[in-house]
Amino acid sequence: MARTALTRLPEKASTDRGLLDALLDGSRIGHVGFVFDDQPVVIPTAVARDGDRVLAHGSTGSRWMRMLASGAPACLAVTAVDALVVARSSFEASMHYRSAVLFGTFRVIEGADERLRALDMLTESLLPGRVAEVRRPTAKELAATLVLAMPICEWSLKVSDGWPEDLPEDVEEDAWAGVVPLTLVAGPALDAPDLRPGIAVPASVRRLAQAP
Repeated sequence: MARTALTRLPEKASTDRGLLDALLDGSRIGHVGFVFDDQPVVIPTAVARDGDRVLAHGSTGSRWMRMLASGAPACLAVTAVDALVVARSSFEASMHYRSAVLFGTFRVIEGADERLRALDMLTESLLPGRVAEVRRPTAKELAATLVLAMPICEWSLKVSDGWPEDLPEDVEEDAWAGVVPLTLVAGPALDAPDLRPGIAVPASVRRLAQAP
């Protein structure tokens, strides 16, 4: 059986690439799993989708980044929790979620132009519009940064979005049941303690704070 086949609740599996792309585009953090020194390791890191690949970056001094750069087998997991499913019993309580696992290997992005473009995409995925507001990376910063990409080739996607599935006898009881949507909302921007007077909050941050 393919490692992307769901054995638990297979009816929640989706092969819709558009849904996968939307999940990746909305995910700021991915969890990279691999084996390091004969031990399983999972590392959370910032990720961004770039067409048919997922980008990640880190220090050239990072042992786990160097291992991934060597072509070690890896997986990447992302999850979005969209709502709580409140059932009439704790056993049937659940969540609305979208989760995906990608399998493959990372490759090092070479070439100054391609690396800069990838780093810009990572920045823009976290804060759209920020690249135009700050200076470009220095040669020293680029030399200290490893940029990796995993192709989106082998993956599984699971989507749960239903209503509570209570037992008939529980439906007859008086406990409430339903769905509580969850959203991630940005709070007010806080000035850094060493910010010089007169510097206004930039457009990229204002847009984020106003986003629904």
